[in-house]
Amino acid sequence: MPDCKLIALDLDGTLLNSAKELTPRSRAALEAAAGAGIHIVPATGRFYRGMPECIRSLPFVRYVISINGAEIYDTKEEKALYSAVIPLPEALEVLTYLDTLPVIYDCYALGWGYMTARMQEAAEEYISYPPSLSMVRELRDPVPELKAYLREKDISPQKLQLFTRDIPLRDKLLGDLAERFPHLVFTASLPNNLEINSREAGKDRALEVLAAQLGISMEETMAFGDGLNDVDMLRASGVGVAMGNAHPAVKQAADLIAEDCDCDGAAKIIETLLREGRGGIL
Repeated sequence: MPDCKLIALDLDGTLLNSAKELTPRSRAALEAAAGAGIHIVPATGRFYRGMPECIRSLPFVRYVISINGAEIYDTKEEKALYSAVIPLPEALEVLTYLDTLPVIYDCYALGWGYMTARMQEAAEEYISYPPSLSMVRELRDPVPELKAYLREKDISPQKLQLFTRDIPLRDKLLGDLAERFPHLVFTASLPNNLEINSREAGKDRALEVLAAQLGISMEETMAFGDGLNDVDMLRASGVGVAMGNAHPAVKQAADLIAEDCDCDGAAKIIETLLREGRGGIL
């Protein structure tokens, strides 16, 4: 029995390959780990219903860290165990500022995505990566104007997200917005996006909360990731694993680096863990 009781895995660019597929080898590795008594926990920036069916249908996955840690979802009980929102006044302030920039934006709330209709219609001008474009088109309800919709429905969103064609601007905004809105957290999972959450969110925070509820120490956890929104989770876990295709900052935060997501990198690490224990991978 390996000295690991919980494995948290980012999805896009980590557990899933670049075609957004769960390969047979990766599925088999997860199933073997679950059979050894290890909790398999997807940890994604997506909301639960926005996760691929190949993940939601896994019978051994009970807990999901979603929306960058703004929610912990219990799939058996079909309810959130933890939720962190951006207060509505603060969300409206951020969106009003974003209106002055060459970006489009959306939000996650109430288990789904919402977006101003004209921004959704213009998405192709801002998002060149086909899978991301499909998600914005299929997993967002268009509303006449997002700020007005949130205000009318009195909704405090769990995540705000922007896309821009200007990559240097995105990199600049990571710092500028953090200074302008110090009570929020700003991360990214794609080269041209920026994701905004409450400071009570974060994949690291959600992992700590879930592990404590399950009676598991953080030393007994392992986490895999590739994007900037995975950095804190990798640092907080007992063993942090960056994918070969990960952002340089993610690799710097990791204890070891796996092969990339198109080479079953996560599966190979899990196979070694099951065969040789934690000492065999470090």
